[in-house]
Amino acid sequence: MSERPQNDDPDPNDAFDELVDAETDRDPDLAVIEAGSRTLRAQAGPPQDGVPARPADPEVDRALRAVEEELAGRWGETKLDPSVQRIVALLDILGSPQRAYPSIHITGTNGKTSTARMIEALLSAFDLRTGRYTSPHVQSITERISLDGSPISAERFIETYRDISPYLEMIDSQQEFRLSFFEVLTAMAFAAFADAPVDAAVVEVGMGGTWDATNVIDGDVAVVTPIALDHTDRLGETPEQIAGEKSGIIKKDATVVLAQQPVDAASVMLKRAVEVDATVAREGMEFGVLSREVAVGGQMLTLRGLGGEYPEIFLPLYGAHQAHNAAVALAAVEAFFGVGSDHARTLDIDTIRSAFAAVSSPGRMEVVRRSPTVVLDAAHNPAGAQAAAEAVTEAFGFSRLVGVVGASADKDVRGFLEAFEPIFAEVVVTRNSSHRAMDPDELAAVAVEVFGAERVQVEPRLDDALEAAITLAEEEGEFSGAGVLVTGSVITVGEARLLLGRS
Repeated sequence: MSERPQNDDPDPNDAFDELVDAETDRDPDLAVIEAGSRTLRAQAGPPQDGVPARPADPEVDRALRAVEEELAGRWGETKLDPSVQRIVALLDILGSPQRAYPSIHITGTNGKTSTARMIEALLSAFDLRTGRYTSPHVQSITERISLDGSPISAERFIETYRDISPYLEMIDSQQEFRLSFFEVLTAMAFAAFADAPVDAAVVEVGMGGTWDATNVIDGDVAVVTPIALDHTDRLGETPEQIAGEKSGIIKKDATVVLAQQPVDAASVMLKRAVEVDATVAREGMEFGVLSREVAVGGQMLTLRGLGGEYPEIFLPLYGAHQAHNAAVALAAVEAFFGVGSDHARTLDIDTIRSAFAAVSSPGRMEVVRRSPTVVLDAAHNPAGAQAAAEAVTEAFGFSRLVGVVGASADKDVRGFLEAFEPIFAEVVVTRNSSHRAMDPDELAAVAVEVFGAERVQVEPRLDDALEAAITLAEEEGEFSGAGVLVTGSVITVGEARLLLGRS
């Protein structure tokens, strides 16, 4: 089933504030681990740009695996000691590489990575050399550190680790806790950017903001994507509390690009901006989405930036949430170039158009197979699930949609499933290879309460779950328009991507 054709009906030319006043849910960050070598017997499309395979050279592959094993021996990303003391000590001994270039710092609950990729594309289109640090990764750890829009090579990743490795032991011996996996990768990214060197760095927080390892930079622009409930055990149980943690990336004299937020979260951000004398650009006030319509392969947008309007922007991503991510990214880049403060003008429209047209975001409404169509989306919280449900309904118009869901045990699984209940005809519950994965039978028990027993199937292995879902979709016939959506956990999406032939 292909996406719906472009809508020829003109959108009403409503006032700007009426078009953007509603809060928009966003898709979440993408985090997956490397899966095994099994492949699913299914048609798959060509490999997606920006997701490297394992190194072809056996020696390089062995060296990369050795580095991965050393990093895995440190605290993982789900175990945290809320402090920047260790990363500050490490970067000091490395000569503070994070201060060698200006940065755009991104926090929020959903949409950070997609927004980072858009910002990177825009900066690159204006001939700036870029570094992008995002987390976690789709299939290869090297994706986390990108130069000029591409993940660094395995060889460069290994070299960067070996360059800083002697200093890791020095810091480990001086601190109460050893440097974590994420702290080491953050230092590697900053060192790689300085070594390149880059003209600008686009840096996504790992979690929160105030005590996140990335919060050793003083971002010229601080971007806050929509805040919702996630990681409540670490960040707080209300949007207001979570905003308090995330507002820590707003530094003195910076420009804050603020996406649509819950009122209490926005209040916290604005208060922080006043405290540090930062300038604020708000979605729905200073910038936003003027119009959008579904188009083949994505959507056509008219964006309002800090300097004026940008019409006829093609974005090859699906969903209203991605349109709002695009508006945030555009405003961030305008702010970086001084638009709206030093001068009032739009950036070159042709450059903006070509940059957005080249954007990709693997694992976010990503089509990886046809006949039947299989879509991957990394939603893992209720807000992300709602955005994904709206996007798949708008863009594809499936006659029947089968869900494959593998969730983490520490998430709001019921809220997630309830968001998909109206659009899933059946759901196949499964698990991924992570130790955090929810037991399939426990997940099925919740799914039965939401969907009813007749709509739920259990397949403990992900490859079997994919086969089962594809078989259910094929029951409708080759030209029926049935499809499969794989979602529920960032790890599930990554492993499904490999099983379906993406490398």
